[in-house]
Amino acid sequence: MSATQRQRFNPMSQDCGSHDSGILDERILLLVLECVKWDLQIICLTASVNHKLRAIAKRLLWRKLCVYRAPRMASALTNGSPNGRIGGGWDALAKLMFFCCGCESTRHFKLSRPTPGHFAKASRFSKTSGRSFLSKWCRGDLLFVSDPCEHSMGDKEDDLGIYRGVFRGFMRSKTRACLIRKQVAFDERVRCPYCGTRVWSMTTARLIPKSAARRLGSRDGKLEYFVCVNGHLHGTCWLVPLSSDEEACDDDDDDDVDEDDGVGSEDLDGDGEINGVAYGRHTATNGSTSSVGEDVFGNGPIN
Repeated sequence: MSATQRQRFNPMSQDCGSHDSGILDERILLLVLECVKWDLQIICLTASVNHKLRAIAKRLLWRKLCVYRAPRMASALTNGSPNGRIGGGWDALAKLMFFCCGCESTRHFKLSRPTPGHFAKASRFSKTSGRSFLSKWCRGDLLFVSDPCEHSMGDKEDDLGIYRGVFRGFMRSKTRACLIRKQVAFDERVRCPYCGTRVWSMTTARLIPKSAARRLGSRDGKLEYFVCVNGHLHGTCWLVPLSSDEEACDDDDDDDVDEDDGVGSEDLDGDGEINGVAYGRHTATNGSTSSVGEDVFGNGPIN
């Protein structure tokens, strides 16, 4: 038998040295990942092996991870169809769920030094928090926003809060329509850290309600956030110290609160929230905005 014939009868000999070789049956991979409860680190490692596994992860594994870790949030974002598509892709949503993007100085938010991104062990997203980030013209939108990830900036500075969020059906949202109607230009320097697309500065658009600062535990004017064309939100804020006389939750002059917006009675996804660890020490809550939800953990940082 010639060498050519031996290769024809033994196709695996060609695949052994190929960068594109991969698993022959996706069902085996799914069973393995189900056994490890869709471990984030294992999926990251799997997607980094070769192009074929990266394509499988993009098409299937990231969606499975999101649905397993945050079933109510995934259901809400896809209108009850967990197999449906989502703006920016499931890989971007998975990164948003578990990755704090860090930040650098921007036009409206100055830092003494940049803060690097990192994987978060646990995160808490809430549609109740999301309502506080919607202007009174956009209250019909559904937005999930995380509690701020707290970063110490030194003894002479307040702690920095970094938060992120995601809209449902952003292409049809009132927020996008408002940005288009106001002819707000894209930010020239910032890109979405989760899908890489262009972003709008909500500070430039003057669409940040005062209730956002209260919800974050910050002061009015001490925060900024961006929204990308796929509906991913990321932002920063200076967190009010516990010793401050101006607790964010005591801000009574908010002319843009959401107590009578007609949205609170519409429970679009059960309770629509993800609960990781307990509230951060700066997070402001009160009777109209505090809530509980489901836990989502990232199995520790990626090494």
